[in-house]
Amino acid sequence: MPLTAISKNLILQHLLTYSIPTRTAVSGIIAAILGVGKEDYQKHFTKAQAKIAIGIRSPVKKVRISENLVNTKKSMNIIHERTQIKIEFLKDVCYRIYFTHTDKEIYERLKELLNDHSTVYTISMGLSENLANYTFVGEFDGHEVDGNKEVVEFSSVIPLDILKKGDVEYEDNREYFTETIPMEMDAGRNVKEYREVLFERNSYKIRAKTDSYIRIEGIDENILII
Repeated sequence: MPLTAISKNLILQHLLTYSIPTRTAVSGIIAAILGVGKEDYQKHFTKAQAKIAIGIRSPVKKVRISENLVNTKKSMNIIHERTQIKIEFLKDVCYRIYFTHTDKEIYERLKELLNDHSTVYTISMGLSENLANYTFVGEFDGHEVDGNKEVVEFSSVIPLDILKKGDVEYEDNREYFTETIPMEMDAGRNVKEYREVLFERNSYKIRAKTDSYIRIEGIDENILII
């Protein structure tokens, strides 16, 4: 039962998780694969440098588990203070990450590591104890489609701010959600930008009309960069 938690906020002693890995979380995972430290990676993964899209490949399921937090500042072997909170975890999830980078050296090094199924640092989803794994799908050509007037199927989440009323064809027996996720952090790990995204919880593609998008050749998928 693989579990993961990408911290969202703390409300009434409940630690909630995002439904998808955020752009900042994906940047951290890729940085860990490359061996870039958490103090430095933000400057290499700005939106101008790193283009990232996120797709949902299995239904998003969540569970809540009670955990005891112990204050270890006073003692490591005697419990002085203990707080019980419920932590929300993602369960049995799978995502597809679409990635490219303007720095050829970073791009080629990442491709080499992915091909070897290697990482420099251990990767996790959110909390450090929630270890992650990956499968390298491959390298594919993508080209930008501009001036689109047709409804197409998207394999990735969709930034809500690029949609107008009527642009999404909502289908029966689908579960559509929106979440506001962090996009970029500064050197002090403070979030600089948030963005609201639309996704379908059960991993179905979303039919929508956008002015431009990326067409991935070889796997016949359409995506949007977040």
